[in-house]
Amino acid sequence: MNLLRPPGEDRNNDDDALLRAVAQGDTAALATLYDRHAGWLLARLSRRCADTETVREVLQDTFVTAWRSAGSHHGGQIGGWLWVIASRRLVDARRVHARAGLAAQAEAERAGSKEWAVAAPSAEERVLAGLEYGDVGVALDRISPELREVLRATVIDGLTTRETARLLDIPEGTVKTRAMRARRELRAALELLAPEAGPLGGTA
Repeated sequence: MNLLRPPGEDRNNDDDALLRAVAQGDTAALATLYDRHAGWLLARLSRRCADTETVREVLQDTFVTAWRSAGSHHGGQIGGWLWVIASRRLVDARRVHARAGLAAQAEAERAGSKEWAVAAPSAEERVLAGLEYGDVGVALDRISPELREVLRATVIDGLTTRETARLLDIPEGTVKTRAMRARRELRAALELLAPEAGPLGGTA
């Protein structure tokens, strides 16, 4: 059994029924949905984050969000919907950690104390922080939502074209086309924000 994949399509109808019950406040249905999907979600999240505490918090937040948002789900596989929630919660958690690391480092530098200095944020954490606060974050907000979704799935979550297609319920060819368009639009948006810079912030 592949723990990284959602349950097979034969369970889709059951999942739909469970989610409808969850939307009506059925906690037993939520528990069943958790039992069915928590295992593969945990395995997949663990591949993208080595911090087990963060992974468990993200998993819990995923099902809290599913409980609150069950009524807003319209079509598509439940497993894919849950993974969209989980991947976004993981990105949110990493951003929080990145901000905390940057703030702690700045405080340590101001205090001039090596004893309290913390490790510099990783390149990944810097990128994720920049996606929210830097020019990249502003540029991302300027591209269309469907292109932004593909860019987040393929770049931030590190999903393959096939995984992204399953996640977003669109053909693989559409994923490739949107990814190319998203990069073009992102470059154009960044150049508008910084006319003196070359593509993607490099020197001209």
